[in-house]
Amino acid sequence: MKSSFELWVGARYAGIVGRRRGRDGGDRFVSFVAMMSMIGIALGVAALIVVLSVMNGFQRDVRDRMLSVLPHIELFVPGALPETVLERFDELAQAAQKNDQVVGVAPFVGAQAIIMHGQVLRGIQVRGIDPALESSVSDLVGQMVEGQLTSLVPGEFHLILGEDLANALGVSVGDSVMLLAPQGTVSPAGLSPRMRQFTVSGMFKSGHFEYDSSLVFAQARDVARMFRDTATAGARVKIKDMYQAPQISKAIALEAPRGVLSSDWSRNNRTWFAAVQTEKRMMFLILTLIVAVAAFNLLSSQVMAVKDKQADIAILRTLGATPGEIARIFLVQGALIGVIGTFLGLAGGLAIAMNIDVLVPLIERALGIQFLPKEIYFIQALPSDPRLDDVITIAITSLIMSLLATLYPSWRASKLEPAQVLRHD
Repeated sequence: MKSSFELWVGARYAGIVGRRRGRDGGDRFVSFVAMMSMIGIALGVAALIVVLSVMNGFQRDVRDRMLSVLPHIELFVPGALPETVLERFDELAQAAQKNDQVVGVAPFVGAQAIIMHGQVLRGIQVRGIDPALESSVSDLVGQMVEGQLTSLVPGEFHLILGEDLANALGVSVGDSVMLLAPQGTVSPAGLSPRMRQFTVSGMFKSGHFEYDSSLVFAQARDVARMFRDTATAGARVKIKDMYQAPQISKAIALEAPRGVLSSDWSRNNRTWFAAVQTEKRMMFLILTLIVAVAAFNLLSSQVMAVKDKQADIAILRTLGATPGEIARIFLVQGALIGVIGTFLGLAGGLAIAMNIDVLVPLIERALGIQFLPKEIYFIQALPSDPRLDDVITIAITSLIMSLLATLYPSWRASKLEPAQVLRHD
């Protein structure tokens, strides 16, 4: 019974039930400050959800697009001739397939080169592949926008370019380009550049600007023949659960022949993912300050509410209310403001985060701007990935701050002496 009394009075003071008409100016001002505190908490919570959802979506999209081109795990033999490693591919594949998490294995030869067409030169990454096995480790087949992966026939020196790279070079399917290896060939006549003409037989688009503008695919044996001892060769491995790549990579390396090393996607890109995680934590801390400011506003509104309700407190005390009950009344008042503000923020933030793919294009068209130029960012559309753990963390943080902000005013209210208050009134 007492708890319902404290809840009812606290809700009445918060303006949720039993609003009184004809309030005086001080009462209306206190209610206005409390409302601003509620709105501030809601805005802070919504901003946190939207920003963290966008950062989660950004990380997810970039990771997925990376792994649509890059392998989960790579097995390679440092210092070995690429042609020798390709001959040992079956041995590497058998070692990898002993692990039941492996779903596909394909050979690769990797090298750096310069591609030239007319007067345009670009630094690129050359990836030699086996078209027949490539679909088991990547989504390259589904990313082809022109030509076929099967056009990469040994000895024909065909090339598949990223769409952005092809546009930068001004080439299309059927055109010829020149590939230059950074290392030359030493002969009695001196050092001569190592180069080879390739024919563009297809284009792909992964949606990841860095790869679409700097990665090319060719037949593995053609790449091994051109780059010889300067290329790295081995096997690409795809697994069922990419998050287990570090553990599976180590397990496969133990089964592989001597001298074979392994690496996984999280290790190869750990700098980028660590930077994103650091940015996410910093954004959480920075945006939490918005909620903290709103909590301070809640504290000040509660202090003013206690000052404004001194006469009510004195009357309640004379009617038998204990100091603890008075404190709980103001705890309920502040907690209700914090809870309502938090849940309004959760609802608004999730509504924006789940529809950001519609809202952002509308804003871009209205303002005539582009938030994510593909030449600067890895992706062109603003993604969103609201996660339950983030939402729970934000809600708990907001509720704790709101509750802490009500402790001091509630304690002050419980310490008021009825006799002194009524004597001054």
